[in-house]
Amino acid sequence: MTHNIYLYILVAGIVSTLIRVLPLTLIRRKIKNPFIRSFLYYVPYVTLAVMTFPAIITAPQIPLAGILALIVGIVAAWRGVNMVGIAALCCIVVFVCENIVVRFI
Repeated sequence: MTHNIYLYILVAGIVSTLIRVLPLTLIRRKIKNPFIRSFLYYVPYVTLAVMTFPAIITAPQIPLAGILALIVGIVAAWRGVNMVGIAALCCIVVFVCENIVVRFI
């Protein structure tokens, strides 16, 4: 049985286009429902979190280093540190944790 890769690409393109075009064509007036508005407001943040959090834990060689960096990043954000500072701080935490573990093993 042979598979036609061009058919798969065509179907993926059509589905991707429909997902973007249908809401624009079907919803013409302003959304007034507060539940739907808040849901749509938080969708990008939830999507980013779902993609980012697993990578935070699995990207380092030692998952504990990622978890510690996540905790340090949350505390730093809570204290008002900017994004570049949080990123640098988390990288330093992972670097230090992995070097400490490597020296003891």
